[in-house]
Amino acid sequence: MTTEPERYTVLLVPEFVEQAEAVSARDAAVRSAVVEATGETGETGYPRFAGDGIVADIDPRSRTVEALLVDGAELDYGLSALVDS
Repeated sequence: MTTEPERYTVLLVPEFVEQAEAVSARDAAVRSAVVEATGETGETGYPRFAGDGIVADIDPRSRTVEALLVDGAELDYGLSALVDS
């Protein structure tokens, strides 16, 4: 039986930082939030997590953010959401 994490830290980073080797995503983040499992499944079919103004559907196997709302709105262009390791 696998257990899914109850919380993640989601980082919002400029897209150009995703592949940068010199700067960590944590250092480049313009915003971060600890999101906790809501017990719901999002429209994507993945578990929903929420906290600090962020609602995210996260694939627990790949740790990929599949859907995201920031303060009730879609993510601005030029930003990416990553799960902090």
